[in-house]
Amino acid sequence: MYTDADLNAAVQAGVISAEAADALRHYTAQQRQSPAVDEENFRLLNTFNDVFVVIASVLLLVAVGVLGGSMLGPIGAGFAVAAAAWGLAEFFTRQRRMALPSIVLLLAYVGGVSFSLVTLTQVDQGMKDAAGVGLVLAITAMIAAATWLHWRRFHVPITVAAGAGVVVLALSACVTELILPEQAGGWLACLFVSGLAVFTLAMRWDMSDPTRQTQRADVAFWLHLLAAPLLVHPIFSTLGSGANLSVAAGLAIVGLYVLLAAVSLLIDRRALMVSALVYVVYALNMLLKQFGEMGMNFALTALLISSLLLTLSAFWHPCRMRLLAYVPQGWLRYLPSLS
Repeated sequence: MYTDADLNAAVQAGVISAEAADALRHYTAQQRQSPAVDEENFRLLNTFNDVFVVIASVLLLVAVGVLGGSMLGPIGAGFAVAAAAWGLAEFFTRQRRMALPSIVLLLAYVGGVSFSLVTLTQVDQGMKDAAGVGLVLAITAMIAAATWLHWRRFHVPITVAAGAGVVVLALSACVTELILPEQAGGWLACLFVSGLAVFTLAMRWDMSDPTRQTQRADVAFWLHLLAAPLLVHPIFSTLGSGANLSVAAGLAIVGLYVLLAAVSLLIDRRALMVSALVYVVYALNMLLKQFGEMGMNFALTALLISSLLLTLSAFWHPCRMRLLAYVPQGWLRYLPSLS
């Protein structure tokens, strides 16, 4: 299966012309009866060889971590895993351009560096004062720098989201421990603000490639996937949870999901809807219980939600067209193209 990134690479290499690549995209869109931009291309596997390489790589990284830990201690183990992941990426990412192995190796690299730096500074013992917070910020900067170096070398789309995730986690921990230590909702507030920041960053990447024909769209996809739970979880947690969920809160959750669906259509990203799916299924399930004990309430909830989602998927493009008709003309240039 070939993606837009592969087509662009072929054009740059002179294998096919830009006109031929555009014609192929147009033909594929006509065959699917949906514009290519609405397909939200996401490449995870090229062939089964990707799975084979991932299994072998994970076994190798585990072995390196265990051996490194026995000879160099925990700090050395993390750095050894990161170095091994970088070395493997030189071949499987930079030369072979394998999608799933690239993701796994990037996560192993960031995880190894993070583990070693946190262990080295014993950050868990110094988080209760300003000095501890400063230490966390210094570690975060070093991890972000290491992630940036990986991005500059390999350009794996998930790298930007991984770096943003590390920064969000560290800043949220600092704020809740130092600034809002006594407020139960401080953590949720930090997550929500972080989600807005990541969502804004994702939109910047999206707006730089409205036709979604370059790697920038792939970077935006992972950023949206990170931003979605950061935005959704605090909102739904605030509205309520547990067996005592009120009817008003349940209806509010359902209404909010409808709003998220509208936003997803506008920006042509399904991550928000997927992240909120568990919450809305739970809310509808509790609402059915409020109106009477029904043994099949979960099945009815799943039937309703799945039917709506499948219908929306089948008519995604027409729904987008109708919704965008109400958007001011000046805003349309910031949203993904309809063609």
